[in-house]
Amino acid sequence: MSSFDVAVIGSGPGGYVAAIRCAQLGMKTAIIEKYSTLGGTCLNVGCIPSKALLDSSHHYEDALKHFETHGIEITGEITPNLEKMISRKQAVVDQTTQGINFLMDKNKITVFEGLGSFQDATHIKISKADGTAEVIEAKNTIVATGSKPANLPFINLDKERIITSTEALKLKEIPKHLIVIGGGVIGLELGQVYKRLGAEVTIVEYMDRIIPTMDAGLSKELGRVLKKQKFKLNVSHQVNSVERVGDEVIVKATDKKGREVEIKGDYCLVAVGRTPYTEGLNAEAAGVKLDDRGRIETNNHLQTATTNIYAIGDVVKGAMLAHKAEEEGVMVAEILAGEKPHIDYNLIPGVVYTWPEVAAVGKTEEELKEAGVAYKSGQFAMRALGRARASMNIEGFVKILADKNTDEILGVHMIGARAADMIAEAVTAMEFRASAEDISRISHAHPTFTEAIKEAALAATGDRALHA
Repeated sequence: MSSFDVAVIGSGPGGYVAAIRCAQLGMKTAIIEKYSTLGGTCLNVGCIPSKALLDSSHHYEDALKHFETHGIEITGEITPNLEKMISRKQAVVDQTTQGINFLMDKNKITVFEGLGSFQDATHIKISKADGTAEVIEAKNTIVATGSKPANLPFINLDKERIITSTEALKLKEIPKHLIVIGGGVIGLELGQVYKRLGAEVTIVEYMDRIIPTMDAGLSKELGRVLKKQKFKLNVSHQVNSVERVGDEVIVKATDKKGREVEIKGDYCLVAVGRTPYTEGLNAEAAGVKLDDRGRIETNNHLQTATTNIYAIGDVVKGAMLAHKAEEEGVMVAEILAGEKPHIDYNLIPGVVYTWPEVAAVGKTEEELKEAGVAYKSGQFAMRALGRARASMNIEGFVKILADKNTDEILGVHMIGARAADMIAEAVTAMEFRASAEDISRISHAHPTFTEAIKEAALAATGDRALHA
């Protein structure tokens, strides 16, 4: 029987990063992965492939709608080749997952392919696809089994016409009318992929706005932009049934006035979030407890009820974000090494990779109002930037929320080109407890999109924006 200082169950961003950090700190480390490729949901059927398709579809849309304005003339018809786009997406996935294999070898981490399940607190059975199994011993275990697409109890996912995000990444045809149930990150991103390629897209959202967990200002602005892009947005709609009849999908919902609405399309993407995945883990055999939402219960150090077993990422409470899982993986590895790391969950940024992109960190206005915190707000429109006009990306804004008395930055919310990259400046500033005045005094290169952050900071410190 092989013995290890640490065994990591699950090889997504949380799991493989945890394994690497454990190995860096001198621990004999194993990683157990159910599937034949490493990388988990994010690298195989989530973050990476969806961004590859977003990028390809963005190029197509630019060629179709914007090249002529830039003085680029194309003779002949411009047509999307979905098969080639899917093939390129898969090549990106393959290259990325192979990179994880390299990192495992480089750090001398033993990789086991198979389903990992606890026999007890220190022994893990690995059941392989060929029917064989082996048992390893681990002084400590990190559970990083991630999540799977959620569903509504009355929806039958046939994975052909009524699909999840996994199937949406490998369709054989461009839908004529894609109905998306859920106006969150996954639904909007994949909806935009197929909208660009020519599909009619209808979003059906239960809450009263899209991206409902983000600042209301971002929801309003993104909704305005998506409507300009010809999305149909049905908010405050409760889905009652989803039925497939041949190649047609019929969604019935109730709107906020109690009226029944019927929407017909050829595909329906169910994007109502994700649920923790612990199937086959046999957690109870190791004394690991789950809460009423199926998440593994942990303390502030991500330690379960069994002291030598930890859990990270989507399988524990908190935002289901790859970078949050990575931070947790590093933290647990360093705790096992006797160090004293910490994570400030308030400073984990969130991003929506539509175009324009949406990004945020810290508190929303709604949260500050609910908590009774006195704050001030500064906002600056992207269209006022020279860089935005030069690139024809004028939609959006940056908003900075700061404490009314101390000027400390409490939240930064932005929508616009490159927001996914720009948010790092806000995270850095808030990590060092910067004030809006601090950012307003920092020189930002011109012309750039990040100038909007400086201008928003100026606006938050006495309505001093220079280019508003």
